[in-house]
Amino acid sequence: MSDKILIAFHHACDQADYDVAQHLLQVLEMMLTRRPQTPDGTRRRNMESLVAAHERLWHLRHPDDEDR
Repeated sequence: MSDKILIAFHHACDQADYDVAQHLLQVLEMMLTRRPQTPDGTRRRNMESLVAAHERLWHLRHPDDEDR
């Protein structure tokens, strides 16, 4: 289910609906923090995807800061 939320997040970003994208990230964070640790590395990949999503949203909301 987290993959589907991440896809919806990217779709919201593509549509410039940043408030919806932010809420989707909050849901994704809640899902990832409540799951038990898995030894197969899935959690690490999920967290890396979450961080990348936060970075994308930040850059979309702050396009002028990219020149610094």
